[in-house]
Formats: sequence, structure tokens, C-alpha cells
Amino acid sequence: MPEMTKPQPQPEHQWLQKLVGEWTWEHESPVEPGKSAEKHRGTESVRSLDGIWIIAEGRGEMPGLGLVHNMMTLGFDTTKKRFVGTFVASMMTDLWVYDGALDTAANALVLDTEGPSFADPTKRAKYKDSISFESDDHRIMTSAFEEADGKWMTFMTAHYRRTR
Repeated sequence: MPEMTKPQPQPEHQWLQKLVGEWTWEHESPVEPGKSAEKHRGTESVRSLDGIWIIAEGRGEMPGLGLVHNMMTLGFDTTKKRFVGTFVASMMTDLWVYDGALDTAANALVLDTEGPSFADPTKRAKYKDSISFESDDHRIMTSAFEEADGKWMTFMTAHYRRTR
């Protein structure tokens, strides 16, 4: 068996380290056309796993669901030259698997994934999560899904503000 060596963090790993810290978040999600969007608030704690991975644990109140928890892992696969990760949450049974890249022009990490369709939960749909930084202490995450006509519909924009 070949000798293993500990990987050294690459610039992509260093980009992920900007996420490390304690955050509060707020987002609005539409309920139905013509009605006010519902606001959701919560907290997130992001830690580093030796500068190679980040692990983000979130919690917050969701109307009709009470307190929910989620966990995201993100890293950079140096063989694939792609960002990889997962997302799970207590209000769903799906494991979301991420594959993405940095959009350097937008200073955003764009993560592609797949999950149940809003229109028909028995079918799969394409989703895209994007994480960008307004400053070191303010980041934005947007989530969108691909509609039948191929257009992307943003259904969530969350603002994260660093507390520590």
C-alpha cells in the first residue's frame, strides 16, 4: 500500500475557510402569489476540518415545522478539480450531493445538485445553490431550481451575518 500524505490546503480550500465562524441568517420565501413572503431566521456554526473541509450546522424556526436543523459539508476535490459536498436537513429525507465551481467574476461558489421536484415530489429536478460574499461578515446564499422550459427560478435568498 502506498504511503499516505496529508493533503495541503489549496486556494479553493482557503476560499471555503471564509465561511468558518458563527452566523445568524434570515431569508424570505414566497408562500403564494399575492401574499407576503414568510421570514425565517436562525443561526449557523461553521467549523473547519483541518483546512480541507468545512462543516456547517444550522438551526432555525420554520413556520409549521418548528425548530429544524441542517448540516452542510463542503470541500474541494483536487483530483476532480471540483467543489464537492452534501446537505441534509431534519425537515426532509433527501441527501443532497453537491458538485460545483467558483465563479470568480461573481466571487461566488455555484453548487449543482438534484432533489425532489416542487411540482411533483416523486420526480427529480435540478437545483443550484450559490454562495457569495458581500464582505467578510456578510454572505448571501441563493437557491434556484430549473423549470420545465430550462429557465432557473430563484426560490430562496438568505443573508448570513457573522457574529463571531
